Amino acid sequence: MAPSLDSSAKQPLPNPNENLVKVFESEEETEALVVKGLLESAGIESDVAPLSLTQYAFPNIGGTVILVREEDAEGARRLIADYQEGQFDADDEEAEEAASEEPPVTG
Repeated sequence: MAPSLDSSAKQPLPNPNENLVKVFESEEETEALVVKGLLESAGIESDVAPLSLTQYAFPNIGGTVILVREEDAEGARRLIADYQEGQFDADDEEAEEAASEEPPVTG
């Protein structure tokens, strides 16, 4: 017996008339993907889009934006701001690790 598809179990279709707003812009697609993952982990659906059509022909040129539903924009911007405030370079992390290590005992 084949399983029946219950209409209540279907995923809702996206509303094509939804207002999407830009909450993040970066020249680096990889950074945009990290932010997209951050938003998704918080339950905020997002879409990554190139700033221009040339992005499709020449990846990593021109920049990338993240769009979210208008009602999610404020929460998304707060999460992104928190992420950016806590962000630091790998060089800074290495310097912090080196500073926290105890010097070798000689003698």
